[in-house]
Amino acid sequence: MEKWTREEWEHQKENAPQALFYLYTPFCGTCQVASKMMHVIREMRKDLPIGQADLNYIEDIAVDYKIESVPCLLIAENGRIKEKIYTFHSIPHLLEKIG
Repeated sequence: MEKWTREEWEHQKENAPQALFYLYTPFCGTCQVASKMMHVIREMRKDLPIGQADLNYIEDIAVDYKIESVPCLLIAENGRIKEKIYTFHSIPHLLEKIG
């Protein structure tokens, strides 16, 4: 999965019909499990722009998007945040949420 800056995320969010941005921190155990799921999602949905970022390096996005915890998956459609996912139940669950 590609590492994105905030600017890359904003560009994808505004210009792609749908875009995903996975936010994590490296020492979060739950994030490590979620990261594996997101790598599978990346392979299954190569048609979608999907990026990731360590939230420690783009803290302002946590404030602006009201991120409550990590891991967090932002799903944008047509320039707007459709959903924020904090609970990564399973790959099928994520695929259902992504649509």
